Amino acid sequence: MLASIVRNSSPGQIEFLCEPPDHGVIAEPVPAKSALPDWFRQIPAINRSELSATNNGLTIKRCMPFLDAMTTGWVLPLAAEVRLDVRDEGRTVEAGWEFDKVMVSTHGPHQVSGYPFGDRPPMKFHNYWTIRTPPGWSCLFAPLLNRPNPIFEVLAGVVDTDTYHALIHFPFVATAPDGIHTLAKGTPLVQVIPFRRSEAGLKAMIRAEKSDEGDNRVRIMRNTLSGEGWYRRFARAQR
Repeated sequence: MLASIVRNSSPGQIEFLCEPPDHGVIAEPVPAKSALPDWFRQIPAINRSELSATNNGLTIKRCMPFLDAMTTGWVLPLAAEVRLDVRDEGRTVEAGWEFDKVMVSTHGPHQVSGYPFGDRPPMKFHNYWTIRTPPGWSCLFAPLLNRPNPIFEVLAGVVDTDTYHALIHFPFVATAPDGIHTLAKGTPLVQVIPFRRSEAGLKAMIRAEKSDEGDNRVRIMRNTLSGEGWYRRFARAQR
């Protein structure tokens, strides 16, 4: 179970290791908070054209849960430039590159039989960073949160990176329309979110709330609605 999540630092350390000849050549992992997309940076915190007596004009840029999801962990990028040639409405995909290492390979269709890919073939981005975490820590590898990608969709997975010290590659399906699509070196592939495993896990209790719990829920919601910034100043500050 997820007991605690590393955002961009931890009591220990996450390591990204590459072969010596690759150091300084392949694109390096970066903290997710330093890799925000241009479209997000260009969104105003307040859309003043929408501001009115009944609309505070606040945009997703002021939504801390949205931003926290985008900035948690690290972004693992594409090591070198890749081209995807998508044809036959996505049923045929070929990959090409000039780099001296394999960048993309294919999965056998039988491996994803029943998964709702439609007719699009399963493929795999090759990653050349070995990831090591302290004992008891695993990593969630997920498509970048709140960052839609129009060209490919990576499948999420969890790996026990405290014991599995080998390269981890990333299955994906090309979702782009027919045509040649160039993915630049450094294109974000996955969001790496380390978390501490809990041996006991979390047990679920399903019940009706008590009166004081209901009062607290209402109070929190009213505080959230009473003025912009309450969550940032109080709820988030207590974690």
